[in-house]
Parts: sequence; structure tokens; C-alpha cells
Amino acid sequence: MKYYSLNHNAPNVSFQEAVIQGLATDKGLYFPETITSLATSFFDTIESLSHEEIAFEAIKQFVGGEIPAETLKQIIAETLCFDFPLVEVENGIYSLELFHGPTMAFKDVGARFMSRCLAYFNKDNKDNKNTVLVATSGDTGGAVASGFLGVNGVDVVILYPSGKVSDIQEKQLTTLGQNIKALEVDGVFDDCQDMVKKAFLDKDLEHIHLTSANSINIARWLPQMFYFFFAYKALKSQGKPLIFSCPSGNFGNICAGIIAKKLGLPIEHFVASTNVNDTVPRFLASGIYDPKPSIATISNAMDVGNPSNFVRIQEMYQNDLEQFKKDFTSYTFTDAETLVALKAIYNERGYIAEPHGAVGYLGLKKELQNIPNAIGVFLETAHPIKFLDVVEPALGITLPLPTQIESVMNKEKVSVKISNYDELKEFLNSK
Repeated sequence: MKYYSLNHNAPNVSFQEAVIQGLATDKGLYFPETITSLATSFFDTIESLSHEEIAFEAIKQFVGGEIPAETLKQIIAETLCFDFPLVEVENGIYSLELFHGPTMAFKDVGARFMSRCLAYFNKDNKDNKNTVLVATSGDTGGAVASGFLGVNGVDVVILYPSGKVSDIQEKQLTTLGQNIKALEVDGVFDDCQDMVKKAFLDKDLEHIHLTSANSINIARWLPQMFYFFFAYKALKSQGKPLIFSCPSGNFGNICAGIIAKKLGLPIEHFVASTNVNDTVPRFLASGIYDPKPSIATISNAMDVGNPSNFVRIQEMYQNDLEQFKKDFTSYTFTDAETLVALKAIYNERGYIAEPHGAVGYLGLKKELQNIPNAIGVFLETAHPIKFLDVVEPALGITLPLPTQIESVMNKEKVSVKISNYDELKEFLNSK
């Protein structure tokens, strides 16, 4: 398998090169040259397969034999070491809980997969370290920190916007030490992401061997398709059209879902549910892609004004907006609407959601009016405890601390404050 840059001005590369480089030399995101549909027999018998077997069949063409099959199976087993339960919130509407991993966020899947791929590629490299440089609007940082903690030959530098992630999220990325360093940025997530992209293309930093663990990296992004397969496996017997609503910020999850559909997974429709950072809903309405600076909301992981992965989605539809709209809808919701949904889900259904899941639920409810005979799944991307400052007062409850969270809350935060790219560059050069 080869990967090409979506800016079409860089050499095609192998899976290994794409993982290590993160971003192409022309600033483009990497995309696979081919997507080959899986055999019909795979979907006919998917109920009989384990999660690990499903994931191996889904991902192996993208790895292209660069990791031996048995090693890839071991990487997948270590990645999928927790459950992905579907909870029926109301008749025909399910929450797909993606927060049962070590940092209680969906990003544990991609971070664990990528860290193990990178460790395999580094196994014979005794001299040069790779530096994973990553921007986070919330859960990416903690998942990457946990996934890469103690990995030989890899240093991790995480940029996060000061005061714009929850206390728990901040603790998860600033307290681990060892090969993990946290940079607290005076700005918003888009500032962090812009710095990361600029660093990749800075010739003065070539000696550092930078790569990214944001969803711009194919090894972080592609494994996110796994849980769409798992949900289909669980719901297939109902024999109804399946709609997925993804709370969307950088659009990695929904982009991976579309990859799953291109592989043949029978998904009827996707909903990209956003907060007031509505670049994509506006694009679908006007046909004009007009990113704007991000706005802070209670669903902070979606506070993204210029979602990186949307260009990958456009590529899969050859930039044909009308074809795209057949598979894809996007709705935007305010914080006030999100809080109303949180309370309704809890008071009427007894289910504790968090702000991102509530946005996903709202988008799903809206789309089900168009396809009323469908089953709907919204993604719950993080445990409610990570947003207790919103969830507890909204619902009038006290959430117990899960053991994964309790273990970091009493640790001391260690971060370095920076305000611009020059300070990031100075930090990287001083390592």
C-alpha cells in the first residue's frame, strides 16, 4: 500500500513512512492509493468473528504487509483491550460507548495502535529517536500520553490551549512524566494545531524526526473505523438501515466511518453533529468552505474552526458535493441546546451522557426524522467524569471517580507555558 499527499505535490510513501512523517512535505495529509472492498462473505459471517479478527481484516490492506501478520494481530489485541458496549438509550437509539479504555476516551484506540506501530518500526533504530508532536483540544493529549508512555525511542510533546481543557483532561496529559512533555499554549486549539503543522515543515527541525499523533496521522486515524464494524456486528440482526451520528471536531471519527463504508460496511447515512463551530454545516448549505476561528463551548473537544480531516472526506467523494450529501448530513447545536439534551436523556431515559455525546444525540434525532425506519447510533466519545464541571450541575448529581481518573487526580501538574511558534521551536531544539 502506498499513500499520497492530498496536496498532490509530494512523493508517494509506504505505510511506515507515512506513520513516521505524519504530514507530507507539501503540508498535505496522507491518503491511501486504493481502498479495496472487503468480501461479501466477511459481512455475511461478521457475527461469528471476534473484535480482533474483524479489526485485522479491516486494517491489513492499509498496512500492506509492512508489519508481519502475527505482529499486527498482537498490536490489534493490545489496542482492543477494553469493551465497546452499545447501550439502548431509547427505542431504536443506541449510545456506542467508546470510553472504556485507559484514559476513558475514544482516542485510546488510535493512540494505542499508532504507538505500537511506531515501536515496531523503531525496534532496530538504536541511534535516532522520533518525537511525537501533537495538538489536543481535550482527549487526544491524554490518550497519546498513555499510549506512548515508556515507548522506547519515542519522545512525546503535547500542545494544549491553556484554560480550555477540563481539569481531568489536563491532569492526564501533564502528570505522567518520563518521555511525555506538555506545553501549555496561550491560545486556542487551532493555534496549537497550526504550530504543529508549521513545525513539521520547518527544515531547522529535521534533525528531531518529528511525527504527529493527531488524527492527521494515518495510524491514529484509520483504526477509528473499527468500532463502526463492531456496532454493525451487534445490530445486524435487526435488519434495519443504520445511521451513525458522530460528534465532530477534527472529523477523524466520521472520516474513519466513511472509510468503513467504502470497505463495504452497510451504513445508510452519517451525521456530523457539531457545536457552534459550524464550518462543515455552513459548507453543506452554501458549497463554500469558509473556516473561522474556533469558539469555546462546553463540548470543548469539538472547538475546531478548520477541521483537518474534512479534506480526506472530500477526497472520498471526489469533491462532488451532491454525491457527498447522499451519505452525509451535518447539523450544528448551541450550548443551551446541548444542556437541554443532557437533562432530557438523564431525566427521561436514566442515561448519563456528556456534552459531546449529547450533541451527537441531537444530530441523530434530527436525522431520524428523515429516515424514520432506521436504527440510530450516536458516539459517546468520553466518560462523563471528564466533563464533571458541566455534567454534575446540569443533572444535579455527583459522579463517582473511576479508577483510571482517580490515579492521576492527586498527581502534580507539570507543563511549560508558551505563546508562539518561536517558543515551541526553541523548546524542541533544546531537547
